[in-house]
Amino acid sequence: MKVAILSGSVYGTAEEVARHAAKLLRDAGFDAWHDPRATLADVQAFAPQALLAVTSTTGMGELPDSLMPLYSTIRDQLPGFFRGLPGAVIGLGDASYGDTFCAGGEQMCELFAELGVREVLPMLRLDASESVTPETDAEPWLAELIETLRP
Repeated sequence: MKVAILSGSVYGTAEEVARHAAKLLRDAGFDAWHDPRATLADVQAFAPQALLAVTSTTGMGELPDSLMPLYSTIRDQLPGFFRGLPGAVIGLGDASYGDTFCAGGEQMCELFAELGVREVLPMLRLDASESVTPETDAEPWLAELIETLRP
């Protein structure tokens, strides 16, 4: 199965989690693709059979600048090839920000819902105020995702 990993990061933590997810997916036999500067054309060319979004949250709950061009293009075009694909989201944030904790991940969940992507697991929320190893913290959830995506 081909899994496209869409990611957005400010300081690189979400990119590390995305790279680690790609490695775990590949180790499990999946064809995982991750390009932190992906365009919609890049995603379409890969022809994913599943989606994973990994994003941090910035400012007052926005997506990182690195993910905004792809997010905006997808949101404007609402391409039909995403409809029905299994998908999941990992949101990174800091719980001390209250209402905006993992808001970037929430935006990706909403976009996936608009696209008709089938949520296969609830969003994983990684809290920077509780952990310094988010890629390791994501492993149990990623193992569950791998099992859920297996044919």
